[in-house]
Parts: sequence; C-alpha cells; structure tokens
Amino acid sequence: MSSASAAHGSTHSASVITGDWEAVDDRRFSLSEGARCIGTEAAARAGFGDQHFICVDIPSGRLFSTTGEPDAGLVLRADLDVPLGAAARTAGGGWIAAAGTSVIRLVPAADGSGLLIAGEVIAQLPVDSAEQRVNDAVADPHGRFWPGAMGQQGEEGQGLLARVQTRGSGPAEINSAEISTVHAPMTIPNGPAFSADGSTMYFAETSEGRIMRATVDPETGGVGSPELFAQIDEGNPDGMTVDAEGCLWQAVYGGGCLLRFAPNGQLLEKIPVPASQPTSVALSAEPPYRVVVTTAAQELENPTEHDGRVITAEVSVAGRVADSFGT
Repeated sequence: MSSASAAHGSTHSASVITGDWEAVDDRRFSLSEGARCIGTEAAARAGFGDQHFICVDIPSGRLFSTTGEPDAGLVLRADLDVPLGAAARTAGGGWIAAAGTSVIRLVPAADGSGLLIAGEVIAQLPVDSAEQRVNDAVADPHGRFWPGAMGQQGEEGQGLLARVQTRGSGPAEINSAEISTVHAPMTIPNGPAFSADGSTMYFAETSEGRIMRATVDPETGGVGSPELFAQIDEGNPDGMTVDAEGCLWQAVYGGGCLLRFAPNGQLLEKIPVPASQPTSVALSAEPPYRVVVTTAAQELENPTEHDGRVITAEVSVAGRVADSFGT
C-alpha cells in the first residue's frame, strides 16, 4: 500500500466534525492518554452510570471516566502508584491495565471508596522497571491485549510492542496468560488499533513519524510483516482508533490535529484541534456521536486554553465499543 502524507489537507470538503471543540474538564494534565469508549452497557455494569468514556493520566497512574459531554467532568476511578498506560474491560466484567512494567488486574478497593486498585499481575513485560515503562495498550476483537513499552525518557531502541493472550477460554483463565514480544526494537510505540474483524492491526512508531499496518491471524494472534501505512510529516503519530466505517483516526502529537484515513491509506481529512499535543482519540458507539481527545501539556512553555485538557466535539460518524480481554 502506498503511504499517505499528513502534510497535505483533506480530500473531502465536508468535515466529520459537526460541532465546536469544548473541554470535558477544566483540569490540565501533563500526559493524558488512553481514551476509549467502553459503551453504555459496560459503563453501567462497572458502576460508572452513563460515563461510557475512559482515559488515563499516565504519570500519576490515574484512571478516569466521563460522559464525554462538555463540562461533564472526569471522575476518578483508579489511582495507582505506577504509571498507567491504558485500561480495558475483561470478558468477565472486570478490568485489566498496562501499569508500570506489567499487565495487571484492577480490582475494587476493600475500603468502600469505590476506587479500583492494583490486583494480580497477569503478565510481566520483558523490560527493566528502572529504565522503561508501559505506554499505550488495547484489547483486540479476539480477546488479546497488546501493550507497548518505552524508555522512561523515550530513549532510542528501548521500546517494544507485546501481545498478551489467555492460555484457556473464559474469564476464569484471566490469571493464566502468556506474553510475547511481537515488534522490537522500537522507540515510542503507540496504538495499536484493529479492524472490526481483528485481521488488521495499525500501530505507530511515534518517534519516526510512521503508522504501520500488519495482518493478524485471528486464531493464533500471529502478526505478519508490518508495512508502512502512512508517513507523518508534521508532528508525530500517537494514539489511534478505528471507527464504525473502518477508517483510522490518528492523533498527531505536536501537529495539533487528528488525521482520518480510509482503509486503503487515503487521507480523508486533517482535523485541527485546539491543542498542540493530542495524544489519543475515542468515538462514541451510540448516538449522539461524539469524539473525545486527550492532550498533553508537558514541555509546553506557554500552553493555550485547551493544552493538557480532555476535549470533545460532536461528529457525524460512529465509533466502536472498545474490545475486552479474554473470551
């Protein structure tokens, strides 16, 4: 597939963004990430009410939920003592997370606070806890979990992308899992994101400005040789998601925009956002459709109004409910 350049504008005149960008919460984060739509049913089961979006603040180890509406606020759901890269639901209705250098269970605290706390370690990433940490992570349509790791300061060659899968079937097997490195060395991995059938994986080599695509064997999780999907010329590709039409949405850190690509790699739209460092993107799966974007304020000498904030806008396309770990 030919690569697409983010330096060029949209090939379509009508934007999928149909409303103004507004802040979900007034708080400013150094590195918010991991935006996901878990769906209204999963939100209700988790005790989150109608707060069907989640996101994290990586350095502080905090997980939040929100409706994604303007000024709705972010509700604290977990507060860990290690960096928190991302969280996902499990098939049994629980939670897992990429935290520190491990994939762990999140379990309800016994103190009645309603917060989730670190539980059992499901898998240990093959990294050094003093030099590396988790970054982004996501579950795929076949119940696997794909965490990335990177150097604490983004050191070259210290990153990797891994796959965690259960050895058996059903929620009871969650504590019996195996982890494999699927792509290394990397510097700063981001994503991945998957097609609806799980046969195509996208991921970013952030420091190199590349969005990669690879085939995935649905039965084994085996990954084919990655190929270049798009080269980003302005800014760096960060978090991503695939919408209900099969199009890839890419947050461009340092580029102040989102990019929406067709499955064939055609750049459909370059979407400006009012923050210079967008880090992840999620779309609601049910109407009224809304996009939620996390951003970062780190290393900005003069942040603007929305830098570091979680922002939202109305959109004309649907997302997909985030997949769960386990089968």
